[in-house]
Amino acid sequence: MSDSQMLSQMHQKPGFIAALDQSGGSTPKALAQYGVTADMYSGDEPMFAQMHSMRVRIMKSPAFTGDKVIGAILFERTMDGDVDGTPVPTFLWKQRGVVPFLKIDKGLEAEANGVQMMKPMPGLDELLARAAKLGIFGTKERSVINHANAEGIRAVAEQQFEIGAQVSSHGLVPILEPEISIKAPDKAQAEALLRDELLRGLEKVPEDRPVMLKLTLPEEANFYQPLVEHPRVVRVVALSGGYPLAEANRRLAQNRGIIASFSRALADDLKFQMSESEFNQSLGHAVDSIFAASTNKA
Repeated sequence: MSDSQMLSQMHQKPGFIAALDQSGGSTPKALAQYGVTADMYSGDEPMFAQMHSMRVRIMKSPAFTGDKVIGAILFERTMDGDVDGTPVPTFLWKQRGVVPFLKIDKGLEAEANGVQMMKPMPGLDELLARAAKLGIFGTKERSVINHANAEGIRAVAEQQFEIGAQVSSHGLVPILEPEISIKAPDKAQAEALLRDELLRGLEKVPEDRPVMLKLTLPEEANFYQPLVEHPRVVRVVALSGGYPLAEANRRLAQNRGIIASFSRALADDLKFQMSESEFNQSLGHAVDSIFAASTNKA
């Protein structure tokens, strides 16, 4: 796999990143949304098998190609899985033209100073080495900001850059994701604090180890423009954060240079019970609308 081709695609190609990375805690909820209820599987392995088959169905859909979906974020089990005998990262890049990323965080700590830091990630270097060997291009790591607490937001940003540097040392491109909760009562103030911390952290990022940023859509259009234009940033992508697809797209369309990285909003209307043509039509509609919001800027 050509890293330079992948880097060029992530930096310049119109489109968006699909987030297919629900992990253990959120899997039952995602399956229920898809129409696979808890009485249809028993235990973790059958549950993850159901989730994998849903993701494979998405990845094999005619709507899911690099024409509009330029990247996909995978859960570790999905990275280790296959599509009809082909390893998932290879299938995505070679057969769909989609750049593969890996979610590496192990979930969130309890809230302190208005934020939830990432839990420790034992064995991260081994995982990153394995991911690189499998053809993964980059990673994603998420923490959450619930309040405009300067100390907490600084700690979140520092942890993100620290993990990002570890990822970069394996030749992978990290997506730093300090999510601001859309329920934060002081969301705009939190955005101002976070932007300052990210700009500060980016000044220390080596030129040959750029990062990507995944951020909650801001209250003020183009508020993150200094990050979008920063020479150390490959791309700024937006999470849907719980906004319904139409609202997420509306907000996204107002922010120049930012593309989507939606999960819930992408798969909201997909159902296990759909025929293949219904499934592909529904996914195609979501892909088209997210692509339009990512590329047709107000």
